[in-house]
Amino acid sequence: MTDGKIPTAKLGNDGPEVGIQGLGCMGMSFAYGPADADASRATLERALELGVTLYDTADAYGSGENERFLSPFFKAHRDEVVIATKFALSIPEDDPTKRIIRNDPPYIRRAVEASLKRLDVEVIDLYYMHRRDENVPIEESVGTMADLVREGKVKHLGLSEVTADELRAAHAVHPIAAVQSEWSLFSRDIEAKVVPAVRDLGVALVPYSPLGRGFLTGSFVNAETDLTADDFRRHQPRFTGENAAANAALLERVRAVAEHHGASPGQIALAWVQQQARVHDLPVIPIPGTRKPARVEENVAATGITLTEEDLALLEPIAQQVAGDRYADMRFTSAGRE
Repeated sequence: MTDGKIPTAKLGNDGPEVGIQGLGCMGMSFAYGPADADASRATLERALELGVTLYDTADAYGSGENERFLSPFFKAHRDEVVIATKFALSIPEDDPTKRIIRNDPPYIRRAVEASLKRLDVEVIDLYYMHRRDENVPIEESVGTMADLVREGKVKHLGLSEVTADELRAAHAVHPIAAVQSEWSLFSRDIEAKVVPAVRDLGVALVPYSPLGRGFLTGSFVNAETDLTADDFRRHQPRFTGENAAANAALLERVRAVAEHHGASPGQIALAWVQQQARVHDLPVIPIPGTRKPARVEENVAATGITLTEEDLALLEPIAQQVAGDRYADMRFTSAGRE
């Protein structure tokens, strides 16, 4: 760290410099059970003090509530933060529990206007396509996103959960600054094709769920028994039933490395993701989510941990032994399209 703040990395060839660890803000108003608004606000402020400058949200998080919640913080620190939000998961009025993937140009234009209004900003720094609708050519969707850049509504473009071929096709239409995909000790499928494409094109990789949605920290063992009824992890195959028990056993390797470094298991999981920047020679800015200032301090401290070759070798087999899919509906990932 320099002056108590984390180092920076660049989002794409022409994107902004951001702290090498960002902050996922979804849980402050969506998905992970009840949140304390005051604690979440304190978390945002503490993250910024530590050099975290990339803040990640989406219009689908709480049907826009997450964007509204973050707006006062963004306005107070507009010149210090990089705002990332997303479109593509449409919520039907008759069933708020459903998500319909939409990438068509009229929808994109409505979505960006709604996000700008909720965020109460004139321009979005990084605008992601949240998920891929295969019924719409990606060139058409990214073409509309590029128009938003030319119109001054968006500065830089991102894609989430895309394949290597989809990324290359999109990048040919307009430079892509960042690709956001799940990447952790438990989820490494993107290393086969997406990571090499990201590196070749000069794009940054923004791993979401680098802590395996909290499972890698040991904060819960079985989502069905340990988490509240409104926590969506109760519906993810890796965290329930026999899968949860099998996956919990894999954490022994993480704990062993943590003990060696005098660190927490979560810090080792984050350090592993951060170290992929050197392993694969590309910018890597993970966005662990938290709602507590003490936890963001712990997460940021992981940027100062360097794992040894022995550590990496011990952790290497974990992903191949994980039981269960990432989502109950794998349409929400790029894995099935490669």
